[in-house]
Amino acid sequence: MWSVFKDWIFDIISFFYDFVGDWGMAIIIITVIFRLIMAPIVHKQSKSSYQMQKIQPKIQQLQSKYADDPQRMNVEMQKLYAEAKFNPLAGCLPMLLQMPIFMALFQVLREMGDRVQGTYEFYNLVPSLVTTPSQALGQGFLFFLPYVILMVVFAGATFLPMFLQQKNNSDPKQKQQMYIMSGLMSLMMLWIGWSSPAGVLLFWGVSSLFGVVQQQIAMSIMRKRDEEESNEIEVQPIEIDVTRKEKKPRPKKKGGKKRH
Repeated sequence: MWSVFKDWIFDIISFFYDFVGDWGMAIIIITVIFRLIMAPIVHKQSKSSYQMQKIQPKIQQLQSKYADDPQRMNVEMQKLYAEAKFNPLAGCLPMLLQMPIFMALFQVLREMGDRVQGTYEFYNLVPSLVTTPSQALGQGFLFFLPYVILMVVFAGATFLPMFLQQKNNSDPKQKQQMYIMSGLMSLMMLWIGWSSPAGVLLFWGVSSLFGVVQQQIAMSIMRKRDEEESNEIEVQPIEIDVTRKEKKPRPKKKGGKKRH
């Protein structure tokens, strides 16, 4: 089953290669198509992250208030999540859906040389998409340079989403911890990228950068929507129900004034 899935991935790449005449561009096209298919799920992930940012101060209050009562804190946190319509697991779904395709593409690109004889280049910018940065190191600086750039983009595209996500975090301690974690993740991605084919680096770099753009657009839309709702609440006139009492007719005096 897995080999059939890999053959399917290779056939898609080959189809776009026949259409555009370049393996690198074919990888970029299927990456963009993949991200567009994932757009609804990415939007849900961005919405979940945005909701998390909004309720972060309340989470900190609960953590401080029930620091000595973890069970009560968990109950109150679940109530808060329910009120904010926040699902902590929503952010994991896009990554889980991407992993099988990433793994299949990784293996397909490593097997490219065995599948079809030829040169897998990217418009003469990257000499070979099946070559890894570690293999390119011994072939001269100019040959090695494109692989270094791809590797840096590969690692930087991992750091950038985490950095942007924590930009508006009001907790400096948590922000610092996340920056450190992001830095360590980027170093790990550099290590992984060192032995990854250039085609995989191209796919992951383009996919991550496209995902950042999607996330920022979604965040901007949600912030604008919140501002509009807030402005509507502020300018909405207060309706006061004023009911005027009906005037009761004055009672007529009995008898008239005597004339002399």
